[in-house]
Amino acid sequence: MTTDYTDLKKVPNQPAVRLLAMANAKLGTKVKAPANASVSTVLQELDGAEAYIDILRLMSVALPPRERCWWACLAARDVAGPDVESLPAPLLAAEKWVRSPSDETREAARVAVELADMDDDTVHCAIAVVFSADTLGPGNLAQYPAPAGASQSSAFGMNIIAMGMGEDIAVTAKLLINRALNIARGGNGNVTLNKQKDTQEMPS
Repeated sequence: MTTDYTDLKKVPNQPAVRLLAMANAKLGTKVKAPANASVSTVLQELDGAEAYIDILRLMSVALPPRERCWWACLAARDVAGPDVESLPAPLLAAEKWVRSPSDETREAARVAVELADMDDDTVHCAIAVVFSADTLGPGNLAQYPAPAGASQSSAFGMNIIAMGMGEDIAVTAKLLINRALNIARGGNGNVTLNKQKDTQEMPS
């Protein structure tokens, strides 16, 4: 794949293994990098092994909450299809929170999850929003901790669903990875396979 994993300014300066542990996540690929290896170092090793699912997993725990949820929203749009006139409520609620993070928009995402159809896969991006502060939700729910890594797992799951719907899983995985890397550099995720460094920022 030979992807550039440098300049991820949005990613915390912490060992990859620590970010994974905090989110109760594990990689399926055994890496040789030391325990204190950075996210970029581990991503590069995973790239060499073509471990695309593990790269997506690591990006899901490395991106900050707002960036992680936006990444999930982009995948949800892939799943929802091109008809922008009838986007699912969970996706719209999640995007609204990304544009204006608040207890009100987070609560709207929670309600959208509760009212969603059982076959609506875009609930994963709204769930990522609901658990984004590591609590069960805003308001009274803020006093209860969310399951460890719940937001990260939801964002990861949304991208895995999108990957599975692509005509070529490997090609789709590379696009999803490029989006995450672009967002990690401060971009908006609007990239192609051969263009990671889009200059536009996330929606504000």
